[in-house]
Amino acid sequence: MNRKRSLVRRTVAVAAAGAAALVLAACGGSGDGDGPAGHNGHDATAAPSASASASQGQHNAADVAFAKGMIPHHRQAVEMAGLAPDRARSAEVKKLAADIEKAQDPEIKTLSGWLTSWGEEVPAEGGMDHSMHDMGGMMTAEEMTELENASGKAFDTAFMEMMIKHHEGAVEMAKTEQADGAYGPAIKMAGEIISSQSAEIEQMNGLLGKG
Repeated sequence: MNRKRSLVRRTVAVAAAGAAALVLAACGGSGDGDGPAGHNGHDATAAPSASASASQGQHNAADVAFAKGMIPHHRQAVEMAGLAPDRARSAEVKKLAADIEKAQDPEIKTLSGWLTSWGEEVPAEGGMDHSMHDMGGMMTAEEMTELENASGKAFDTAFMEMMIKHHEGAVEMAKTEQADGAYGPAIKMAGEIISSQSAEIEQMNGLLGKG
């Protein structure tokens, strides 16, 4: 009995930061006559919270917000990139669009997998509400229509100008994740987004003559 008690205490202490502690405390007490909330709960508060974020399995609200925000953001970038093969004149723009699609499609699947494993809802396809237009350089429906209707050099210019704004938004969202997130793989992906999209912003500015 005592060994079980101390094991539960240790588990609760390791998970002291966030909701995981409550879940573990509840599970630990279910097969154990007297509820551990008062007893084991005291030990949990004494544990250093840093130990919780050291585990790659831990995630917090910032990680959830990052995944939920980045999925529709990436979907729109992939949609924009999908317009390029039939409309772009510049070979560089066509290649850039293909690279964006190739990088962001797998990230959408990874982000969706994280949300599912955390018991969170994956944003619905096309379920973009108005607040998302203000989020991270997302294009409005009017801007997307303008891009669809453009072709040749006009498309190249509009595509790059919009994608620079879009990428800048993604970089900001990724920086927020690096600062506030707790889930190791999400923080790692945020770093990859910052480096790859910053390089693409530089490339597009160069093509637009703004470099």
